[in-house]
Amino acid sequence: MNAHEFRRRGKEMVDYVADYLEGVEGRQVYPDVEPGYLRPLLPTAAPQEPETFEDIIKDVEKIIMPGAASPACTELETVMMDWLGKMLRLPAVFLAGEAGEGGGVIQGSASEATLVALLAARTKVTRCLQAASPGLTQATIMEKLVAYASDQAHSSVERAGLIGGVKLKAIPSDGKFAMRASALQEALERDKAEGLIPFFVVATLGTTSCCSFDNLLEVGPICCEEDVWLHVDAAYAGSAFICPEFRHLLNGVEYADSFNFNPHKWLLVNFDCSAMWVKKRTDLTGAFKLDPVYLKHSHQDSGLITDYRHWQLPLGRRFRSLKMWFVFRMYGVKGLQTYIRKHVQLSHEFEALVHQDPRFEVCAEVTLGLVCFRLKGSNKLNEALLERINSAKKIHLVPCHLRDQFVLRFAICSRTVESAHVQLAWEHIRGLATDLLGAQKEE
Repeated sequence: MNAHEFRRRGKEMVDYVADYLEGVEGRQVYPDVEPGYLRPLLPTAAPQEPETFEDIIKDVEKIIMPGAASPACTELETVMMDWLGKMLRLPAVFLAGEAGEGGGVIQGSASEATLVALLAARTKVTRCLQAASPGLTQATIMEKLVAYASDQAHSSVERAGLIGGVKLKAIPSDGKFAMRASALQEALERDKAEGLIPFFVVATLGTTSCCSFDNLLEVGPICCEEDVWLHVDAAYAGSAFICPEFRHLLNGVEYADSFNFNPHKWLLVNFDCSAMWVKKRTDLTGAFKLDPVYLKHSHQDSGLITDYRHWQLPLGRRFRSLKMWFVFRMYGVKGLQTYIRKHVQLSHEFEALVHQDPRFEVCAEVTLGLVCFRLKGSNKLNEALLERINSAKKIHLVPCHLRDQFVLRFAICSRTVESAHVQLAWEHIRGLATDLLGAQKEE
């Protein structure tokens, strides 16, 4: 949608909202539709080709409004999460389907999803241990619980441990910045020998620093053998898994208890929209379900509805699945795949430019849309280069540390980015590097 069409459609939507408000007294305050009405009205999977804006708007009035805001808000989310799960070729156990035990929920962020998974795992292991040994108190169990993540995991994992009141231990990553089975197994054995209780592992697919991938096919079986909850965090990289050529990066997800990624990062869905799936939704509802009388309803125990308030930390929630529905239909699966592939191609274009300049080096494997690079030389030199880049305010780079090296990160992330932008950015970086190195020689 270009700027001209965006203006036109935006005005149409304002008219739609205004017409709704003017006629709201003529609408029922309670819908006629029954729970379960929506799924039979929608396709079982996202369209491959783009659809028109007009068709989508017609469906809003025909399909969504009769059930707005409930049950349409809930049921569209369930269907959209199944659509997205199928786009990723997630194992069927993660999908709600007609009568599955799993399912998806839209969280506000990957940080929130990690915390929800940790709290659910904590509740599950606590109840299991207390059932086996009724004399065990929750406090006794809590002080022994241990969670694990790679030393490359996002800081939100550490925060989840802090909020959850459990120990979190970092597993040393290998030469490619990935968590491997041997290091995890060693930590588990050591902690069990000390009387601690391993209960939760976070595996990262596409780390923040350098987009490295923990080895799920190694880590997953260990978690299953040890009966430890495995949560897979693919916040950034997960969007790429809709492309068949990148789907192998998700191999091993069948071992996970929960999986999360952010469509608001790289799948053209506006913030906030963090997609989370679980194999057994009762693991979540068992941890968070409370039913005061003011939240009870006539379908409470019918088994026909999903109460997403039991799947998350907040009580209230927005109609976030509606924007997923628009994006999936406006672009189609093929359009979204094309978008991802273009970004990956541009990152490799930037990588090639870096390799052509002997003053620079690439510091990690380029898999998706992130390139980690630096000037050959000291950390102080690269800190000075970053200062010049960001002070010029033409482009913005965020750094990281890989082991003991200060590294610059070039991320392809704009919807409208083109090769010309990449070329321009590189010439800008090279020019600033030349000025910096020249100034140092003069000192």
